[in-house]
Amino acid sequence: MTTNNDFKIVFMGTPDFGAEVLEELINHNFNVVGVFSQPDRPRGRGKKLQPTPAKEIALKYNIPIFQPKSVNKGEGFDFLKELNPDIIITAAFGKILRKNVLKLPQKGCWNVHASLLPKYRGAAPIQRAIENGEKETGISIFKMVEALDAGDIAIQKSIPIEINDNYGVVYEKLLALAKETVLEFLNSFDRLILKPQNEEEASYAEKITKEDLIVDFDNDTLKVHNKIRAYDPYPGVRSIYEKEEVKMFGSEFSVDLTTIENKEEPGTIIDIEKDGIIVKCRNGAVKVKEIQFPGKKKITTIDAINGKKLKLLGQFRPY
Repeated sequence: MTTNNDFKIVFMGTPDFGAEVLEELINHNFNVVGVFSQPDRPRGRGKKLQPTPAKEIALKYNIPIFQPKSVNKGEGFDFLKELNPDIIITAAFGKILRKNVLKLPQKGCWNVHASLLPKYRGAAPIQRAIENGEKETGISIFKMVEALDAGDIAIQKSIPIEINDNYGVVYEKLLALAKETVLEFLNSFDRLILKPQNEEEASYAEKITKEDLIVDFDNDTLKVHNKIRAYDPYPGVRSIYEKEEVKMFGSEFSVDLTTIENKEEPGTIIDIEKDGIIVKCRNGAVKVKEIQFPGKKKITTIDAINGKKLKLLGQFRPY
């Protein structure tokens, strides 16, 4: 008797998110017959060529790994046909699958996506959800079609986004949920009922640009807070402090801060507390706990105050 654990799975993924989902499948004895990942790229300070996280997992478990320029044609597609998968699962692969790949496996191609589809289709769903002040997000596993993230949903689970959760916190919540959800998806595959996405509710999570990382304190307090936490701990929002570009992290929002009234311009450090600086916004203020100066490691804003790198009434300005 064939079970779902006997499905011949080809997994496609590249960064840590995909790698950890892949390892979860392996650790639960699913039959991963091959892994596709994007080509290795330079990483780290030395900019040496490093294997992708998904490749590292494939090598760890002696699973064939393929890194073609394209999986849709040429040797990439030839490799895939030789593997003859029953099902293809992708998670943060970063490549679009064309029709010939989508129709290859008998049980379809499925993507593990970090949003509550149809909201936040696209490249940066976690960051965009936080930046827009969403109160929840989740994991959607859907059957892939040629349109971007538009296929029927097989399973969807949600988590709350708390007011002071940053990208790192939400990412870890979603990763744990993705592992749980992909196992449930495979174990209940034959009983799944697919649900079409409502195109009228679709939204897109555009790729992050340098301009997205600029924080302007001449905005609503909550908008500033959401901007900082959406890119914390990586890559960090930018501002100018005394002609230096600095990165800012550790924003904390509270209702009390929204009621602060002060005559100083937005971006001004108007108070210093034991765990952070209070920075004026258009209305109210936010607390900022960490900062990174050019070429330096991240430090607390209190250490920066004590080291005279920041000062009361110092000002952060947009570009």
